[in-house]
Amino acid sequence: MTSHLDGAINDGLHRMQVRVYYEDTDFSGIVYHANYLRFMERGRTNYLRLLGADQRALFAEAASEAPGFAFVVRAMTLEYLKPSRMDDLLEIVTRPLDIRGASITLGQEVRRGDELLLEAKVKVAFVSGGRARPIPKALRIAMKADQL
Repeated sequence: MTSHLDGAINDGLHRMQVRVYYEDTDFSGIVYHANYLRFMERGRTNYLRLLGADQRALFAEAASEAPGFAFVVRAMTLEYLKPSRMDDLLEIVTRPLDIRGASITLGQEVRRGDELLLEAKVKVAFVSGGRARPIPKALRIAMKADQL
């Protein structure tokens, strides 16, 4: 069972903890900025998993509807507010902001306790055959399952 590794969804928010390791830091001992992208990617992936979406089954169904599909980050805005360091326990918070025909926008935060370290908006597009396509029904249902 890995649910503790995946975080939890409560009140429309997915929360997942991440420990900062030496490998996540730069020469000054502060988390390297690009590593926050990895932490947030894990948050988005685990959010979908906890919505009850068996990702392999959903992706197999989506592949029959839209062969060669992929989710791609279309836009991302980040605001780095405070640094984090080795051994910090971070919380990655993910929530849906907007679901359109071929994209979903998620709000994400990185927190250390009550401190907000980073805020992000991430727009992810669904593409197949190199073009934006409507998100297949099974995926839309899973993504909307816990919206406020």
